[in-house]
Amino acid sequence: MAINVNTVYTTVLSILNKEQRGYLTPYEFNQVATQVQLEIFEKFFEDYNQYIRMPKTSVEFASRMDHIMEEFQIFEETGPSITIPAGSAQTDNVYNQPSDLHRFGSVTWNKGLNSPPIEILSNRDYNQIKLSPLTQPTNDFPVAKYKQDKITVFPSAAPYASSDVTFNYIRKPKDVVWAYKLGTLGQYLFNDSSNPVDPGVIPSTGFVDFEISESQQTEVILQILKYSGVIIRDPQIVQAASNELAQNDANTKR
Repeated sequence: MAINVNTVYTTVLSILNKEQRGYLTPYEFNQVATQVQLEIFEKFFEDYNQYIRMPKTSVEFASRMDHIMEEFQIFEETGPSITIPAGSAQTDNVYNQPSDLHRFGSVTWNKGLNSPPIEILSNRDYNQIKLSPLTQPTNDFPVAKYKQDKITVFPSAAPYASSDVTFNYIRKPKDVVWAYKLGTLGQYLFNDSSNPVDPGVIPSTGFVDFEISESQQTEVILQILKYSGVIIRDPQIVQAASNELAQNDANTKR
């Protein structure tokens, strides 16, 4: 289950205001919260790479890796390429990756039998396979070159369409948003309306919860507190939050 944005913000404010140390505005919170979620999200990849190199001898290892895989699942997407240029017909065998692609997974060729996977090759490898008729790419054994967010697929066979290829990938988390209305005294009042264009809501897009799971809530709050200490220029907050984060990280690696 995702982390409630209002729970995190009110917790952070409660800790900051306990000793009247300062205040974090909604705009500052949204910026920091989005950055913190992205940092934790990126750390999933680092942790996963570490765990797969560890000896697979304990239940603890398996459970940690399974937990990271569960975190990834919500960000897994499958979709076609973006038509080049946007809104017009595909004119060649170059396909844009989806705009929200963050980590490339695989890509399939929908012109072949049973939509075969496309093998991504370097320029050198592609030039090698062209030398022999036996290794030439076909619709059932397609290849592609990947560069600057685009793939060039071979064989090249018109007509072209963005639906020719299907990307499997991991997207970035959506930006965190604590949306609010102003109260009669000018105070910030959280607005959890399901209608994103509700008059007076700031920002007009409405609220957006964290997408990472509730198991990360403690780390999210501590990371936001660390950044908050920088914003309000309180080194004690920074140090206290950093110490807690270091302790939590040490505990998870035992």
